[in-house]
Amino acid sequence: MWVSLIFLLYILLALFIVFTILLYGAKPSKTLAWLLAIFTIPVGGILLYLLLGRNRRKNKLLKLKNDFSVKPPIQSHEILKKVNDEHKKLEQIIYKNCGFPSTSQNRLESLKNGKKTFEAIFNALNEAEHCIHLQYYIFEEGILSERLFRLFDAKIKQGVQIRMIYDSVGSFSLSKPYLKRLLTIGVEAYPFLPFKFGHLLRTVNYRNHRKIIIVDGQVAFTGGINVSDKYLKGDPTLGKWHDMHLKIQGEAAAHLDYVFATDWYLVSQKLIEPYPTYKIFNTVDFNSLVQIVYGGPDDDFSVLEQVYFTMINGAKKYLYITNPYIIPGQALLQALQTAALGGVDVRLMISEKVDSKLVGWCVRSYFGALLKSGVKIYLFPDGFLHSKIIISDDTISTIGTANLDDRSLELNYEVNAIIYDVPFSIMLKNDFLKDSNTSRLLSYQEHLERPWSEKLKEGFGKVFSPLL
Repeated sequence: MWVSLIFLLYILLALFIVFTILLYGAKPSKTLAWLLAIFTIPVGGILLYLLLGRNRRKNKLLKLKNDFSVKPPIQSHEILKKVNDEHKKLEQIIYKNCGFPSTSQNRLESLKNGKKTFEAIFNALNEAEHCIHLQYYIFEEGILSERLFRLFDAKIKQGVQIRMIYDSVGSFSLSKPYLKRLLTIGVEAYPFLPFKFGHLLRTVNYRNHRKIIIVDGQVAFTGGINVSDKYLKGDPTLGKWHDMHLKIQGEAAAHLDYVFATDWYLVSQKLIEPYPTYKIFNTVDFNSLVQIVYGGPDDDFSVLEQVYFTMINGAKKYLYITNPYIIPGQALLQALQTAALGGVDVRLMISEKVDSKLVGWCVRSYFGALLKSGVKIYLFPDGFLHSKIIISDDTISTIGTANLDDRSLELNYEVNAIIYDVPFSIMLKNDFLKDSNTSRLLSYQEHLERPWSEKLKEGFGKVFSPLL
């Protein structure tokens, strides 16, 4: 009796999920894969789908943009006429998805690796007069967290308001005593989609991968660097941890503050007005053209995938990409191959050491298709390279949090700065070329001659590429 009832309920649930997949499935390949999983893996197929497979672009996690009433800090003089014609399409895509046009009154500073980055961050935090907003995917306890605690304590006593968001998965090791200390001194701190009974399957796969700090709405930081002592002391296994961050002073900082405000509403259901509302920077060195793009699984379109696709297709002379997790979907893979076959100098710089064997196998499973089309792959040997950078044609570049994989482009909440600035792009290009001189250029022949055991591992890893 009970067995029959349970079996009937299971069949009804399976049929309901199949109906949902057919109705809301985004990609035919994924739809077919999930249907096969449900029909061939009893119970497990349904659990995997509930955990990893639901299409958030159709089933919104939180109808954030409909509920969130604070509008982007865009002034009447900000119109889509600043960017050169060759990048107008990209600017329009970002504007229609995010509501941010490019802004011209910005001063930029690239911050390579942890020591330089945190020196700049603490200098800016010490200057805070009104508010500090920060959010990180990984916030680990150690030297940096204690230094931040002491600074927060001093700033709150000066009347500075501090708000903090940390991802509940990425910052899983963050202890309750440390969080209690933050709350005790007056820091408002919230986890992003914490583990809650009844919501685990619905939320665990959707993480906030953004790294943002904004001081008084005027100075901001974003990029690949998390709050972790490995950026100061290195990793015991991988060695030195290499990464790139970006300091923005000016109009674009206010746009990053808006991104924080949307996330703050998601985690706290509290509205905040980004402070200050606006400030004009008239000095001659505030002249960099920057556009902020942010995206997540609740958006109607995968805007960051659209941005990367447009940048790749728009390259005419060269395209240099630094990223540890290049696991391209079919569209991005085709775009990279087409660019290389069309005569564009396409170069990828990837860490030779990996922080995850499975991810490393998956990344390498795409090497053959890329190398065969003429893409050059450089393996960076010194420690672990975690930067997320693209530079093209000396005219455009991006630094941010998004990797070139399905997790960043479909499942995570991410943010990037798009920089339409020739001197800055040339500076990043020269830095790429310097690193490439110390890296190993992988040849197609060498890749073909790798051991069969490596090929088997790569094939196994590629199976999991939609989930990584």
